[in-house]
Amino acid sequence: MKLDQLQHLVAIVEHGSLRSAARRLAVPQPALTRSVRALERELGVALFMRESTGMSLTPAGRQFHVRASSIVNDARRARDEISQSVGDDQGTVVVALSIMPHVGLLPQALAAFRQRWPHVRLHLIEGLLPDVERGLRDGEIDFYLGAAPREGPAPGLAMQHLFSNTRAVVCRKGHPLAAARSLKSVSKAQWAVTAVDYNADDDLTRLFASHGLPAPEVLLRARSAMSIMVALAYSDLLAMLPVQWGEFPLTRDALQIIRVREPLPAPDIVLVRRRELPLTPAAEFFCDTLMRAPK
Repeated sequence: MKLDQLQHLVAIVEHGSLRSAARRLAVPQPALTRSVRALERELGVALFMRESTGMSLTPAGRQFHVRASSIVNDARRARDEISQSVGDDQGTVVVALSIMPHVGLLPQALAAFRQRWPHVRLHLIEGLLPDVERGLRDGEIDFYLGAAPREGPAPGLAMQHLFSNTRAVVCRKGHPLAAARSLKSVSKAQWAVTAVDYNADDDLTRLFASHGLPAPEVLLRARSAMSIMVALAYSDLLAMLPVQWGEFPLTRDALQIIRVREPLPAPDIVLVRRRELPLTPAAEFFCDTLMRAPK
C-alpha cells in the first residue's frame, strides 16, 4: 500500500469521479484506474461502485476512506511542518471559524498572518463544531475556534475555553424598532437566526423565556455571515448576534445594535483541536494570533 494510492482514493471521493480526480491531480485517468484496482486487489475488497454518474464508496470503501483520509492529511501536515520549521514559507492551514471569530477576530489576525506567512495557503471554513468535527478528527481541519457546543467534543479532541461572550439585537439602519430598549419591545418582531447548534430556534426561544417572554416568530434561518448580513440589511428582520457585530467595518454603515437593557449571554468561545498532535508552525501562529486579537 502506497501513499499515492491513498491520495488517489481520497481525491476520487472528494471529486466524485475518476475524470475529475485525474484532472485535479494531473494524473492520467488510466493510471488512476490502475492505482485503485491495485489497492482493491491488495485489500481483497471492492472500494468503489462504478456508476454512470460517477463513483461511490462501498461499505468497505467508506470504512477504509476514514483511515486513508487521516493518513493523507497527516502526511501533508508532516511535510508542511518540516518545511516550515526549516524556514520554507509553504503549506496549507485549514481552519474552521464560527460567525463570531469571523467578524470579531479574523480582521485583526489576518494581516499579521499574511505578513509572517505570505505564501502559506489559508483555507477558512465557516461553521459550528458539529459541522466540522469529523474534519478535525481525520486531520483535514487544523483547529476550530468558535461557539462552544452544548455537548463536549468527540473522543480524541481537546476543547479549551477562551472567553465568555455576549449577544446583541441587530437590525438595519433606520429600523422602526431601533430605539427600543427592552426585549419585550422587540418580542413581536420577525426574526432571523444563525445556528448556535442544530436547534437555533430553540436557543432563541430559551433566551426569551428566561425573561418571561413568548417565543419569537422566526422567519429566516441562515448558516453563513453573508446570508445574515443581507437578510438584515434588506428587511425588517431582527437577529441575535455576537456583540462584536457592532464594530464590524463591513456592516457598520448598514446595520446597528438595538440596545436593550436585558443581559444577552452568548455561547462561550472555545478552541478545539486534536488532543495529541501538534499544529504546524503556520497553524500555531494563526491560532495564537486569533486568540490575541482584541475581543
